[in-house]
Amino acid sequence: MQRVSRASVTVDDEVVGRIDSPGLLVLLGVTHDDTAETADKLADKIWTLRILADERSCADLDAPLLVVSQFTLYADTRKGRRPSWNAAAPRPVSEPLVDAFVAALRARGATVATGRFGAHMQVELTNDGPVTLILDS
Repeated sequence: MQRVSRASVTVDDEVVGRIDSPGLLVLLGVTHDDTAETADKLADKIWTLRILADERSCADLDAPLLVVSQFTLYADTRKGRRPSWNAAAPRPVSEPLVDAFVAALRARGATVATGRFGAHMQVELTNDGPVTLILDS
């Protein structure tokens, strides 16, 4: 997750998600033992995490979030030169959990833009700080 002043995601020359004000870019990876409960808890944590201006959260400021699914976060590069993706959950598991995460944020009142699951995406951002955090369920 990165604190940003703006961010967007483009697929095939079309902007599919954008936030134009300070908020968070969430790069979301899903692994095999993640559940809908995991997605809900993570959404709550990110929505209320006090890392924006003046130690406030997205919930405090009604700040937007851009959520981009990214299975490559689970790359294992310990052996050889070719990453293993075995720790990343397959699409039938991960796509519904990414959707559940986004739905959980929206249920809390968040303004959420998204990338497109499984697509080749170009992500542009202006990192604010820079502030980058890794949250693990």
